[in-house]
Amino acid sequence: MTERLALITGASRGLGAAMAEQLAARGWHVVAVARTVGGLEDLDDRVKTLKLPGSGGLTLAPMDVTNDDAMRHLCLSIHQRWGHLNLWLHTAIHAAPLAPAGSVDVKDWEKSIATNTRATGTLIPMIEPLLRAGDGKAVFFDDPRAGEKFFGAYGASKAAQIALARSWAAENVSIGPQVSIVTPNPMPTATRARFYPGEDRAPLFAPRDEAARLLDLL
Repeated sequence: MTERLALITGASRGLGAAMAEQLAARGWHVVAVARTVGGLEDLDDRVKTLKLPGSGGLTLAPMDVTNDDAMRHLCLSIHQRWGHLNLWLHTAIHAAPLAPAGSVDVKDWEKSIATNTRATGTLIPMIEPLLRAGDGKAVFFDDPRAGEKFFGAYGASKAAQIALARSWAAENVSIGPQVSIVTPNPMPTATRARFYPGEDRAPLFAPRDEAARLLDLL
């Protein structure tokens, strides 16, 4: 049987890491992409402790999704080794500090656009052929903040990402790959902590539980 292969961009922590663990436990091989080497190594250690019958494995890819050459090389390597992708989960995000629109730092704005919007636009053409070869699916994770006060950089760049994903989904209804957009429940992630410091985290959903719920839906 052909190995089930998933690519997770933004896999070192939060929902991306939790989904990598869940997929590995279900027998998938996961190509885990993130800038944080330590986070990827921690993920690898957790997956290795699963020791479940039929569990999958990881290929660690420490790189930045905004590095076009690195991502292009990774996609070529996936093609040469496996020839396909069954699933792409795009969880990579830059959470710019909250600020009034008139006070957004230029560097934060540029990084938000580069990570949340531009990278999506450059990755789709790279990954689309791999998903078509594997009758695969791409999944994006919405966090609708556009128009909320102080969320200018994050909300605008994230809304642009989702708009692009919706266009891709509409264009490929008949030919594939299938493109899904889901909205996770609030989780105690590092991204959320930047937005809501001091928040009571008890009512939030554990990333592991949310990852399992979303994968079951998908």
